[in-house]
Amino acid sequence: MIRQIETADYPGLLAIWESAVLATHDFLKAEDFAYYKENLPTYFSFVSLWGYEENGILVGFLGLADNTIEMLFIAATIRGKGIGKKLLEYAIEQKGANQVDVNEQNEQAVGFYEHLGFKIESRTELDGQGKAYPILKMVLAQ
Repeated sequence: MIRQIETADYPGLLAIWESAVLATHDFLKAEDFAYYKENLPTYFSFVSLWGYEENGILVGFLGLADNTIEMLFIAATIRGKGIGKKLLEYAIEQKGANQVDVNEQNEQAVGFYEHLGFKIESRTELDGQGKAYPILKMVLAQ
């Protein structure tokens, strides 16, 4: 089930984020991981958040800003079971999302979005916090 996230859900989102990032972002420096983890609750306030519940437990979430998917994370223990696809389809079909920013070094995520119809539009050398993690701006192919 997909539902809107509430502030009370933030600790669960942090746990999902941490497990997902540890499983997929091996390129992150330890100090940057700590920085993002500390600042993640602040980032939550800039997006509308939607979570995927399985048996009453949040196992994945996405954050949207206008038509852009700013974050999509699935708990590492259940990756590969179609939850990311369900959240992405919800974002596209129900919320009008048609763009996503992806860490270039997260090749699994880039492949996931390409498989589901996104194409690379542009690239930046730095992420939104000015750190040296190139970002691919991807758009939904028409």
